[in-house]
Amino acid sequence: MDDTITIIEGPPPTFEAVNEYWSHSLVESPNVQDVVVTRLRTFDGPALIERCYRAWKENHTMFLEFKDDLGVEDKAPIIAARHTQTDQGDMVTLWVRIPDTNVEIEFGYEEDETDLDDEDWSLSDFLDEDDWDLTDDQDDEPFED
Repeated sequence: MDDTITIIEGPPPTFEAVNEYWSHSLVESPNVQDVVVTRLRTFDGPALIERCYRAWKENHTMFLEFKDDLGVEDKAPIIAARHTQTDQGDMVTLWVRIPDTNVEIEFGYEEDETDLDDEDWSLSDFLDEDDWDLTDDQDDEPFED
């Protein structure tokens, strides 16, 4: 039985953190592992999904085989799969388990339309003034022991 989906060309897959609790319920292991998701273009998405379903029905594990950023071959067990038809062709979304040590988190932000470099802003533009308490309720007497 062919229990591997292999990425044969292109860059290494991009894994994203999963914020869906249902996916973590599929992972039971004594090892700490994270569930991540990747989206891949494919020639025949329904056939790949069918291979996954057949393997899982027979209690086999399907693997995603890929090369990492250094070109070293790696494997990750697939725990869920979905096919989507897009304008660019077939896409498969794969939820895979990877050891916690292989997870690299990248933080970023997108700038919105407001430009914080302008000198025409103040804290009151961002905070509700009703929450500000500008009165000094503390006693002027020094603290005594």
